[in-house]
Amino acid sequence: MNIKQSWQKYIKKLQTTWDRIRSHRYTEKAQSVWQSGRIQQTSRISYDVVWNIILFFLMIIIISVFFVGGVGAGYFASLVKDEPVRAYDSMEQNIYNYEETSSLYFADNTYIGDIRNDLYREETSLEQVPDVLQHAVIATEDKYFYEHDGVVPKAIVRALVQQVTSASTQSGGSTITQQLVKNQILTNEVSFERKAKEILIAMRLERFFDKDDILEAYLNVVPYGRNASGDNIAGIQTAAKGIFGVDASDINLAQAAYLAGLPQSPSYYTPFQNKGGLKSKKGIQPGINRMNTVLKRMYDADFITKKQYNQARNYDIVNDFTEKSSTPAEAYPYLTQLAQKRAKEIIQEKLAKDDGYTMQDLKNDDKLMEEYATRADRALRQNGYDIQTTINQNMQDAFQKTAKNYNYYGPDWTGYITDDETGERKKITQQIQTGGILIENKTGRIISFVGGRNFDKNSSFNFAFQGERSNGSTMKPILTYAPAFEKGIVQPGTPIADIPTTYSTSAGPYTPQNYAGGYHGIVPARKALYNSYNIPAVKTYDRIRDQDPVNEFLNPMGITTIGDEEYKHLSLSIGGTNTGVTVEENVNAFATFANQGKFVDAHVIETITDQEGNTIFEHKPNPVDVFSPQTAYLTLDVMRDVIDRGTGTYLQSQLKYNGVDWAGKTGTSQNYKDAWFVGVNPNVSMGVWTGYSEEKSIRCRSCSLSYSQRNEKLWAKLINAASDINPDLVAPDQSFERPGGIVSRSYCAISGKRPSKLCEETGLIQTDIFNAKYVPTEKDDSLMRGSFVMMDGKAVIAGANTPNEFVEGDGITFNPDFLERKGYDQLNDLSALYPSTNQDAWKKIGLPPSDVSSKTIEDDGQNPSAPGSVSISGNKLTWQDSNSNDVVGYRIYRASKPGDSFQLVGNTTETSFTFSGQKGVFRVKAVDYFGLESQTSNDVIAGNVSEPGKEQKSGDDEKDGNNNDDSQKNNDETND
Repeated sequence: MNIKQSWQKYIKKLQTTWDRIRSHRYTEKAQSVWQSGRIQQTSRISYDVVWNIILFFLMIIIISVFFVGGVGAGYFASLVKDEPVRAYDSMEQNIYNYEETSSLYFADNTYIGDIRNDLYREETSLEQVPDVLQHAVIATEDKYFYEHDGVVPKAIVRALVQQVTSASTQSGGSTITQQLVKNQILTNEVSFERKAKEILIAMRLERFFDKDDILEAYLNVVPYGRNASGDNIAGIQTAAKGIFGVDASDINLAQAAYLAGLPQSPSYYTPFQNKGGLKSKKGIQPGINRMNTVLKRMYDADFITKKQYNQARNYDIVNDFTEKSSTPAEAYPYLTQLAQKRAKEIIQEKLAKDDGYTMQDLKNDDKLMEEYATRADRALRQNGYDIQTTINQNMQDAFQKTAKNYNYYGPDWTGYITDDETGERKKITQQIQTGGILIENKTGRIISFVGGRNFDKNSSFNFAFQGERSNGSTMKPILTYAPAFEKGIVQPGTPIADIPTTYSTSAGPYTPQNYAGGYHGIVPARKALYNSYNIPAVKTYDRIRDQDPVNEFLNPMGITTIGDEEYKHLSLSIGGTNTGVTVEENVNAFATFANQGKFVDAHVIETITDQEGNTIFEHKPNPVDVFSPQTAYLTLDVMRDVIDRGTGTYLQSQLKYNGVDWAGKTGTSQNYKDAWFVGVNPNVSMGVWTGYSEEKSIRCRSCSLSYSQRNEKLWAKLINAASDINPDLVAPDQSFERPGGIVSRSYCAISGKRPSKLCEETGLIQTDIFNAKYVPTEKDDSLMRGSFVMMDGKAVIAGANTPNEFVEGDGITFNPDFLERKGYDQLNDLSALYPSTNQDAWKKIGLPPSDVSSKTIEDDGQNPSAPGSVSISGNKLTWQDSNSNDVVGYRIYRASKPGDSFQLVGNTTETSFTFSGQKGVFRVKAVDYFGLESQTSNDVIAGNVSEPGKEQKSGDDEKDGNNNDDSQKNNDETND
């Protein structure tokens, strides 16, 4: 309605009023007397004078009215000149924008509560509001509601006069329509301009909407103070539930009057305190007084009878006030916070996408990110979304109860820490915290979780989703062994030497140590993992780290907290991260193995729907291929052994449901600051972390359980509780499905290759499962028969013709080529390669000195030179070394007396020989690597055996006894 139309309307009303005055019976009587002429006849002169005076003042009044009206109209027009003519659609959108609070639901659509908000509001329809409540509102706020066209002029004038005169009693001049305009279209600003616009828009609003639409909108937006928990509330439905604990449709007369009186001053009349709970008796009384005022107005307006009025005044309204109850934030603080955060992120991404932006665009522009974060937050708080989570209420309750009542966390820690902001030292006491998550493997649904031990004492920090900590040895399967299995670098049976090892790095030498100390020799990768040896893990990772397994495997599994360059650090293979990973990330990555190598992103928001029931978001799994099914199964099979015979065997005594196919991994960070266990079965994955918020060692010498056992016991209690609720899901009967392409093969435990006869002879053949693509094809070459001989002070592997009498060892020894290839030739003591198990078999391998050489001895075809200066003293022969470099030993010959034939009586690799008191003539020959003998040395005589005047000459015609025959025999028995 424009200004001209408004003015014409008021002129028409003025004309109507004038016509009523003229037609009034007193006016008509006065006119009749006047027309009779009697007055004129008696007082012609007086008549003329009085009439002129009346006519003058009448003209003045009429002129003033038109002047004031014109000025008022002009002023009104100036106030609303910038106000646009609002269309129906625009006003509809404004008045029905209730800013309804979004609600949270469990997985089965059970209502959790509203998200944390500054104002809580729940929409209702007018049909759900009883007549008694509608009448209470109309009698209190706008008794002419069904008669006026949006404004009541005399009420406006009265309010204006009261405002100008600063009257102590303010009756108000706004209709329900005007209040709706003020709340939904304009602001609460106190000014003539805002009031003028309010009047104009209210009149236009009445043209497009019927009274019921306006009343319904008003009842849904008006503020009603606080509920029993101290939350700000708006809307009649929210008020009825928040103050009396009933729906608006069930309100009685006294309750209706009480609610109708609240909007005039919600914070003053509300019965509840800011922090929740009832006010004092004195604090409640103003609201009761206001209720009585409303009842009086209802009676005066004939909405209620005298009897109803008296009964309602005497009604004990205080007895109906609801008690303070736990809000969602109090009952499920971690859940409401998490769901609100994740829902906001989803809405933010949707809003950006609708505008043509990607999340990467927002990440690259801080202002853009902030803008859409603000918009998403506003939408979440105003649009009344229904947010369905993946959380199972019964399991969540059980998890919270279990975590709260668990008695084995360990002691609180008291000490000094350095404040990161001020740099000052301060004393604190902290308890061991925990975080845990249960995920459904195939869907990625987070079924339940533990965010911490006490939300109130630890602000709002969620240790399951926000805590980034070193994951210790739980990193080994996901970053080291599974990637190595995938690439064929190792398989479960691949032997790895757990021996002292030092790496040269840019930061200096790096020498990894096992968490329990010591070394374990050559062990299969399976054992290295289930016993959580660090050195084999580092060695394995060293073979793949140049290929950046973080980017290739960890990132696709949702672990994004690892820095771009961290993959270069060997310590990352055993959990040595700069920032750490969250429990959510760690457990989610392990679930990949149960999904046959496909990563399914974990989520807590299932759907988001708007007020009209339209689905604006629905989570749809998008599996990502990370590992082959074969790699996933191999890793699971090894992690089964963690529980069966490795570092997690304590769990066997703690699990309530037997026969479940569990695979898992323990983890400990450096200096015992963190303890982990992640377990996986065919249906679900569960991980638990424990540690101090301020990172300190959780070892406890006085505790009945070790730090690892305390963590595993908590894991077991949580799993047992979840299994009690849904055993089919959490404790399934079926086992992990073994995919095709998995085969069982035997291998040599020394090299991992196909067994040789010598490996079989020593008893070192083992069997394990392999990816068929990577079964061993080469034959083992780690062992040789013939052991070694000493040459020029060094050990050299014996050749095919090397005489056996000079060969040391028991017949089987390490192949020096193998030792050199594996780097074992650098060991001071090769016995370090022997594991602690099956030692009888390993000890069948003769150990050459550590300086054994695999150099090739070239045959020059020449006999070695004879030893010189043979002498005798008592029963000991001594001589000088042969000058030849390929001599492996010496043979000692004896004749009973000069002239007799010489027989071989001994051999040695030394330059001396002790005989047992024998008399006779002795001589020595040198023997080379190829079995050739030298000429004889000079003869020496022991005892009185010489014939006078005769001397036996040296020669080569003696019987050698044991010459090249044994060498040939040795050649026949060499390794095949």
